[in-house]
Amino acid sequence: MGIRIVIIGAGPGGLTAARSLTAAGHRVRILEQAPALRTSGGSVTLWPGSIRILRELGADPSDLGSRLTRLEGWAPDGERLMTIDLTRAERAHGAPSVHLTRRALAERLAEGVPVEYGSEVVAVAPERAEVTLADGRTISGDVLVGADGRDSAVRRALWREDPAERTPWVTWQTFAGAPEELVGSGRSLVITGEEGMCGLSPAGPGRVLCWFEVRTAPGRPLWLDEADPVVRLKEVFGGWRGLVPEVLSVVTDLEAFPHWRHKVPRTWGRGPTTLLGDAAHTMPPSLAPGTNQAVEDAWLLARSLSDLRGYERTRAGQLRLPARLAGAEITNQPGRRVPGGLMSTLYSWWIRRSSGYLSSRPG
Repeated sequence: MGIRIVIIGAGPGGLTAARSLTAAGHRVRILEQAPALRTSGGSVTLWPGSIRILRELGADPSDLGSRLTRLEGWAPDGERLMTIDLTRAERAHGAPSVHLTRRALAERLAEGVPVEYGSEVVAVAPERAEVTLADGRTISGDVLVGADGRDSAVRRALWREDPAERTPWVTWQTFAGAPEELVGSGRSLVITGEEGMCGLSPAGPGRVLCWFEVRTAPGRPLWLDEADPVVRLKEVFGGWRGLVPEVLSVVTDLEAFPHWRHKVPRTWGRGPTTLLGDAAHTMPPSLAPGTNQAVEDAWLLARSLSDLRGYERTRAGQLRLPARLAGAEITNQPGRRVPGGLMSTLYSWWIRRSSGYLSSRPG
C-alpha cells in the first residue's frame, strides 16, 4: 500500500498532485483553507506538456477552452511585428496550447478529488510532516506537500521569511465579448510598447481575456487604490491604435494581479516536507508560467517521493530560465519585426525547454 501524503492547498498544483499521487497508489489527503473550491481569477494558458500530463490523469481540459493556433505580436500603431505558428509546437509535442478560464480548469481538476474545505493551517512541523488546524486538529502523514500559494503557511515554517519582492508591474484582467474577430478564432495577440502591454486571447465560448500590464510610478501602490482603473488605462494607452481603443471602450470589472518574483532556491523543503507551485517559486504572469510549472511540479513529485531533495533540485534547474525571463517582464518591451518562422521554431524549443515532462520524452 502507498504512503500517506498530506497536501495543503487545492489550487491547480495541489489538485494535480492529488490526482498524480493517487494514481501512483498513495493515500492522499488534501486540505484547503477556503470554504469551497477556489474559482476566482482570470484565465490560464496551458502549454502542450501540461495538457499531456492532465490528459494522462484523466483531466484533459482542452474541451473547456480555446485551442490557440497563432500568437501575433503587434506594435501600438497596429503594425504586426511577428506571427508564431503554435501548431508547429502542437505537432512536435503531441498536444495543443489551450487558453481557458481558471474556473473551468479548477472544476475539471477537482472532479472526483475529495478535498477537506475550511481547513485552515495555523502551525506546521516540517520534520514530522504535521500540521495543526484552526479547529485544533493535528494531521500528519509520511510526506507533507505545501501547495498553498504565494502566502504559503508551509513555506513560512520552512523558510521563516518571504523572499519574494513586489515588482513595479501590475496586470489588470477581465473578460469581454470583444474584439469579435478574436472570439473563437484561435488567435492570441500581444501588443507591446513603451507604456506597457495589452494582451487579447480567446478563452472559451463567447469570451476573450483582455489584460493590460503597466508599470506604476515610484511610490504608488500599483493603482490598487483606483476607483476606476479603466480611466487610468485610457490615459496610459490613449495614443495606441487598432484594437486597444475598442477594448478599453467595453471592459469593466478589472481584477488586479501585482507581480511578485524571487530567485528559485536550489532546494526548498526539509525532511519529509516539500513545496510545489507558487509556494516554491512565485513568478509574474508574463509568459504564463505559473500554472504550467505547478503541473510540472506535481508530475515529477509523484515520481520522486523517495528523494524529495532530488525532486527539488531537478525542478529548480528546470525552473530557473522560465523564472528569470518571467521576472524580467520581457513581454513589456517595445517590439521589433521578427521572422515568423524563426519565432515559431524558438517557441517550440521554449515549450520543450520549459517542460520536464516533454524533455524526458524522446524527440
